[in-house]
Amino acid sequence: MQLSEVISTAKDAITVKRVFAEPYEKDGVTVIVAATVSGGGGGGGGHDEKGQDGEGGGFGLSGRPAGAYVIKNGEVDWRPAVDPNRIVTIVGLVAIAYLLSRPRVTRARAKLRSRRSAA
Repeated sequence: MQLSEVISTAKDAITVKRVFAEPYEKDGVTVIVAATVSGGGGGGGGHDEKGQDGEGGGFGLSGRPAGAYVIKNGEVDWRPAVDPNRIVTIVGLVAIAYLLSRPRVTRARAKLRSRRSAA
């Protein structure tokens, strides 16, 4: 893929439609779903000793749900998306940190107690 094609494709892919979905309306309530979208890309070109030129590049996009705007009776309300996988991961990391630091804290407290009783 030529670099100019990559840039053109990236411009078409990175639009506001990737962040906000089309509004959905039912029973007087309008919902606009939103996402967090990130991406990156790169490219380059060059030539060798034989005079041959080459170029290329690529890009990637990533998205995850962020939440939704709910419009009802003229009032807008933001409802964040809850990612249970992220919650479980964070709780697991906190538990691991606690279990790994617990022996050190116990040893430090025992050492402090022995210093106080010796004094």
